[in-house]
Amino acid sequence: MHRQIAGRLTGRVTKWIVLAFWIIAMVVASGFAAKLTDVQNNEASSWLPGSAESTRALEKLGPFQDPNAIPTLVVYEREGGLTDADLAAIEEQATEFAGIEGIAEAVEGRTPPVVSPATAEQLGFTAVSEDGEVAQTQLTFNFGADGWEALPDVADELRDIADMDGVDVYIAGAGGQAADAAEAFGGIDTTLLFATLGVVIFILLFTYRSPILWILPIMSAGVALFVSQGIIYGLAKNFDLTVNGQSQAILTILVIGAGTDYALLLVARYREELRRHEDRHEAMAFALHRAAPAILASAATVVLGMLCLLFADMNSTAGLGPVAAIGIGVTFLVMVTLLPALLVITGRWIFWPRRPDFGSPEPTQAGVWARVGRWIVPKPRAVWVVTSVLLAIACLGLLRLDTNGLSTEDTYTKEFQSITGQKVLVDHGLVDQSNTVMVVANADRADQVAEAMTGLEGVEAPKPPVLAEEVSFVEATIDSDPSSPAAFATVERVRDAVHAVDGADALVGGGSAFYLDTKDAANRDNKVIIPIILVMVFLILMLLLRSLLSPLLLVATVVLSFGAALGISSLLFEYVFGFAGSDPGFPLFAFVFLVALGIDYNIFLMTRVREETINLGTRKGSLVALMSTGGVITSAGLVLAATFLVLGTIPVVFLAQLGVAVALGVLLDTMIVRSVLVTALNLDLGGKIWWPSKLDRANEQVEAEDVDELEIVH
Repeated sequence: MHRQIAGRLTGRVTKWIVLAFWIIAMVVASGFAAKLTDVQNNEASSWLPGSAESTRALEKLGPFQDPNAIPTLVVYEREGGLTDADLAAIEEQATEFAGIEGIAEAVEGRTPPVVSPATAEQLGFTAVSEDGEVAQTQLTFNFGADGWEALPDVADELRDIADMDGVDVYIAGAGGQAADAAEAFGGIDTTLLFATLGVVIFILLFTYRSPILWILPIMSAGVALFVSQGIIYGLAKNFDLTVNGQSQAILTILVIGAGTDYALLLVARYREELRRHEDRHEAMAFALHRAAPAILASAATVVLGMLCLLFADMNSTAGLGPVAAIGIGVTFLVMVTLLPALLVITGRWIFWPRRPDFGSPEPTQAGVWARVGRWIVPKPRAVWVVTSVLLAIACLGLLRLDTNGLSTEDTYTKEFQSITGQKVLVDHGLVDQSNTVMVVANADRADQVAEAMTGLEGVEAPKPPVLAEEVSFVEATIDSDPSSPAAFATVERVRDAVHAVDGADALVGGGSAFYLDTKDAANRDNKVIIPIILVMVFLILMLLLRSLLSPLLLVATVVLSFGAALGISSLLFEYVFGFAGSDPGFPLFAFVFLVALGIDYNIFLMTRVREETINLGTRKGSLVALMSTGGVITSAGLVLAATFLVLGTIPVVFLAQLGVAVALGVLLDTMIVRSVLVTALNLDLGGKIWWPSKLDRANEQVEAEDVDELEIVH
């Protein structure tokens, strides 16, 4: 039945229908895919759930603060001290800034304040440090709900106006950070794509040893990416799916990496079948019949793993789930329809110069994986015990993993202007006035709330309360970096103090409160989603392998591999790359990708083991599976590891760490866990791995000499 379906998909007529369908789909989707960056939401406050205190506070801030207001700082620095002419020019520039499009109107009772010709001098928004070397001017911009996208151009305009000989100018505050974030993710839809494709093409050239075969997997992956992006754009535009720069970057990496993996598996099986079948259409039907179930199981595991992210409190994390699931789902469809069609259309010559002619010998039996199998056979228990102990030792590196979050200056792998400006303010004793704690409470408790905030460590004296619609607003400046542990501690002190005011119903918001709530939500997601994913993976393996023991062992090996990868990565982050810490959401993202993708290779291996067990028994079947899948799985692992490492080209610490951890984990899975640990377990336990199934009742032993006699059979 399955072979009949596969045969119809790649028939002499249907292959052209399949090709035409995907060409039309790509043409239609590409126009929407190009607009995906237009619907990104990189504003951190929008990533939080409605239940977060800072989100609830924001909902009540309407009478006092426009939620679209973006406080921005222009920081001036002259070594040796700003001159009188400099200060006069700065005051004049403050008036000129007021003419920039998007400057917010001054509204009585609202905060933050704005600079305009009428209010700049009166309200004193230009402040000078005691040593006279630094000055700052505070502005507020408002471009509506999509204002964050306009900040890069505004930052450039501010720099042009503020340009003075001998004076360094930095754009800081929330506006400067938004502009820098846009630069960090700038060109993500092209730069990251081309870098990823370049890495994959290089590996495919090395793997296939063909100057032309790589074109078909790359074309197919490109189609999958454009169609996925088009679908995701429609969902983000019309159904409020959260898409940000990180999720778009991960989508590109995931589609190309996983798509190439699926292509490697299919092409390897097709090459085997071409040696057994003279008709290439028949060979593809057999290849699809045998490879598609493993590819489907792999894709389903990743899709369901990604959809588990919907249980996340963080909107950004929950949004990544559908984004990645759509990408993998479309990639699976493309790789089992379009790629087979292209392969049978082009014929055997596409493998040139190593054409797999009908009747030619299968080269895998004398390869490196046959030697690995021969090495494991005499001592499988010793091999898996030693391997497990070494991986467990690597897990100890987790003790050095710091997921308490990153300060603003530690968020990027290079120093942007907003970070430099922030450092300049701190070094010269100026406080970033744009970083405040904002408290809303019942109007009749305004004075008590302000009194409770007075004298708290880390926060300046609160401004006089503002009343509106039976709600009071109290604001105070935090004297530390918005996303630093010190700022978090300050927010917690303020919350403890104002929550203790009876009848106030106080809620604490502001930038640092948003970051703190983000950290708490990420920690909650780590504890909830990781167990859900493990259960989901176990159930899929149980259904696929029709066993209980084997899925338990496979899940255990992948978790062990994850711990080892994260442990080694933690040491690299601290002692090699010098990162100050990790984002609270990093462990969850690393776990999702390492487990969902790492289990793929075990699925590829174990589905082949089960297939071969029917004829050869578990132990011999494991050796045949190792020999026949070793090369393709290793190549697939190299492709996926290399594509995730490309994330390091984006100057964001979170993505760089994710790329390193996933790449390292994938290499551990392909080189050690799948080839050594799982194979050794199979050889040691034999037919017991299928318990309670009685698939292999004979449970025959195997000797090293048997490896040379094994043939890859079907």
